[in-house]
Amino acid sequence: MAREKGSDIRAKTADELNDMVLSLRKEQFNLRIQRAMGQQEGVARVRQVRRSIARVKTIQAERQRAAVAK
Repeated sequence: MAREKGSDIRAKTADELNDMVLSLRKEQFNLRIQRAMGQQEGVARVRQVRRSIARVKTIQAERQRAAVAK
C-alpha cells in the first residue's frame, strides 16, 4: 500500500477507513515478525506504515469530533 495523501484519505468512507486501518495493522504485524526473524531488508516501511495508521486515525477522530459538534 503506497503512502496516500490526506486529501485522498478524507475522500474515503468510514468503512473504507476502518478497512484501511485493519490492513495497515496486519502489515505492521508482518513487518514486526520479519524484523524479529532477521528477514527484513529495510526499516523505512515500518515508519511509513506507522505514520499511515496515525494519519487515518487522525482523520477518523476529526470526523468524530465534527459529528459530536453538530
